[in-house]
Amino acid sequence: MSMEQERVRLAQTGTLANLRHDISMSEMLTVYLERQDDAYLHSIYCALIPSKQIDKVFDSLDWDLMHGDGLPGSVKHLEDGDWKIDYLRYGNKEGIEPLIIEREFHDVREKYLEISEEFRLFHHLYHDRKSDQYVKIDEGGDEQVVAVVELGQVKIRLKEIRQFLAIKEMYLSIQFDCHEHSKYTLEKLNLVEGGDQREGLCCWSLRYGELRLGAQNASSRLLGKRLIEPLPKSKSGFWGFAEEQKKKHVAFIIGVDDNGDEIEHTCAAPGARYLTPVSFRKQVLDKYYQQPSKYKVSDNALWCGTLWMLQIDNQNDDKVCAWLGDLGRDLPYKEQLHWRTYNFASETGVSEIYFRRQIDAQFTDSDRPEHIFQQRFDELKKTCQKQLGWPLLLPLEPDDTYHLQNIRVPANDEQRDFDELVLGLTKILVDSLNEKQLKTLIPHEQRESVKGSILRLEAALTARGVDDAGEHISFLRKLQKLRSAGSAHRKGGSYDKIAQEFGVDSQDLRTVFAGILQKAIVCLDYLIQLVKSNRLL
Repeated sequence: MSMEQERVRLAQTGTLANLRHDISMSEMLTVYLERQDDAYLHSIYCALIPSKQIDKVFDSLDWDLMHGDGLPGSVKHLEDGDWKIDYLRYGNKEGIEPLIIEREFHDVREKYLEISEEFRLFHHLYHDRKSDQYVKIDEGGDEQVVAVVELGQVKIRLKEIRQFLAIKEMYLSIQFDCHEHSKYTLEKLNLVEGGDQREGLCCWSLRYGELRLGAQNASSRLLGKRLIEPLPKSKSGFWGFAEEQKKKHVAFIIGVDDNGDEIEHTCAAPGARYLTPVSFRKQVLDKYYQQPSKYKVSDNALWCGTLWMLQIDNQNDDKVCAWLGDLGRDLPYKEQLHWRTYNFASETGVSEIYFRRQIDAQFTDSDRPEHIFQQRFDELKKTCQKQLGWPLLLPLEPDDTYHLQNIRVPANDEQRDFDELVLGLTKILVDSLNEKQLKTLIPHEQRESVKGSILRLEAALTARGVDDAGEHISFLRKLQKLRSAGSAHRKGGSYDKIAQEFGVDSQDLRTVFAGILQKAIVCLDYLIQLVKSNRLL
């Protein structure tokens, strides 16, 4: 590195500019840093300062909270001639608190950094332990990373910091101590010290010195602090202090006028139009099927955890409907925008089943194959537990449960969706067959020679004198071949052959999978009756 480059580095102009730059509310602010090598040592530590002590903070460049401080402690003092001991939650009497806590265990256990519990609880943050990130979940269920803990560094988003400061009536002091070392001497570098300086809510000093440590001859030290001010309490987002936010609403298409123009109406307090049916393309639900860990689509309802629920009419082949009033009452604004994208004018209203349930208050079973499949699957599970004491179909592993949740007639004629649904259905009906229990039903001398879930089911049924399962065994084999040839491996001649048996060459994929799902329901019906008849005992 040239002498000019060394002169710029020791002057720490870039470091100071970075510490003092204007910060946007969405920016991740470094509140802890420990980085070093042979040429530098940079340290940042923060402190929560009561607002009434701000002037005192600028009396000195010294840090108000040091590394390792901020932990519970006690102080001994004389009072009326007697020694008294007071407990100090943060180890000081000035009310200064830590935001980042250094946990150290005498090298017996690994040390780590911890964000203030109060801050985490204030914003109701979820700690993703794998990534060491802290996530905030908004009213719509969307996740935003608020804090990141990395090796030797902690970053927190400015917005959440200032909201926290608002209610605490505090400032955040970003304390910095940055050292740079150079092989050149101060005489050669010709550097001039700047002295103590203050601008706005930042104060600092830059000092140079002779180092003479190994190959290093000169050094510079940038010492100071920058205060982050709180937001007004009305902008804190905290209930009781924050200003009430007026909920925004979307206008949806509810019909077409005599001129062929679309009629729109807001979903905000629609009054007499509350029960106006609003139609959407079926693809509106794909977003929710693709995130089964967050959303659940059931018979006539869409859930986002426990945050919100929308009653929907998903009994139709080509669309989804919802009442105009429900869209405004139950959906967050961002979700309304999503639904508006798929909104269209339809000549037909809600399905007969939905009308009976919603208007006539009648208990009516769904006739959708995905809903019937779920019902039959649950019925088989309960029947097996009652009659056999063991499941014919094993429960899916936690990482596979989404396959069951996502079983449906797809909204698109896309090969990818079709392959994924075939894969999921095969996991549920074939891969989940309880081979261990089925093996006990097979004659002892045949058990080791019978391999594979379908073969074991067939052998177990034969051993129990069941001779009417051929159609269903055949279906399971074809389903497994379709998965193996299409979803699990590269497609080729074997896929074309098995796909023809399901009618892929003559029908769209939506229709084909609807037919597969109907056969799966028939298969489940058969297994339910088989178990109920005690023919497997």
